[in-house]
Amino acid sequence: MFVTTVHEEIPLTGGDVTDGVVRVGDTVRRPTRPSTPSVHALLRHLEAAGFDGAPRVVGFDEQGREILTYLEGESGARPLPPYAVTDEALTALAGLLRRFHDAAVSFRPPRQAIWENGSNDDQAPELVGHCDVNLDNVIFRDGLPYGLIDFDLARPTTRLFDIVTTLRHWAPLADPVDLDPLQRELEAGPRLRLFCDAYGLAPRDRRRLLDLARLRFSRSYIAMRARAASGGGWARMWAEGAGSRIRRAGAWLDAHQDELHAHLV
Repeated sequence: MFVTTVHEEIPLTGGDVTDGVVRVGDTVRRPTRPSTPSVHALLRHLEAAGFDGAPRVVGFDEQGREILTYLEGESGARPLPPYAVTDEALTALAGLLRRFHDAAVSFRPPRQAIWENGSNDDQAPELVGHCDVNLDNVIFRDGLPYGLIDFDLARPTTRLFDIVTTLRHWAPLADPVDLDPLQRELEAGPRLRLFCDAYGLAPRDRRRLLDLARLRFSRSYIAMRARAASGGGWARMWAEGAGSRIRRAGAWLDAHQDELHAHLV
């Protein structure tokens, strides 16, 4: 379905990778990519399943851009507002991710589905996960997370991999030198436990969480370096030190493994 643009286009610049994203009235217009039909199938499934924390698919405009509904609210972009780092926000985020996973687990991708490549778990996929629940991609209302945006990196994965990716940014699992000022005083160990409790993560997955985080760091470094060669936003992120930040996060995790693990058992 094609929709004619009749409103002013307002650039949305919060993300790191996708250029050309604009708001038009109560919609978002985004350039398409090979994975767009597969992502649309996922978003339509989420709507049918009653999950209200994701954009709805509207169609395409006269320029061939995808049209999604605009989720009102504020993202967790830096500098972070104080409400984004509270225990209440982390608990709500865990609940939001759990509801998304519970809705996505019954999704059956199209036979010819195309997904973006990226780092992943060694375990067999359980669902199509978001795989990029970073600070920019969570929408807050009244100080609490209520929506997820930017499903460009969605792909078949495990619940635990999506959780690890989320905790990478929100526990956070990172060297303090790379964190927003409000995150530098947070205690990652108790926040890991709080998130896992709120999500309802099984003990066997908690025992594996940090090992998977380490694997993710290693594979994400390789994946981002390869993507940077294609130019665009990925190249910009790499030039701005994304690879070094991943390396520092891995070293920080190695240094704090035991104390973090103590909060997960």
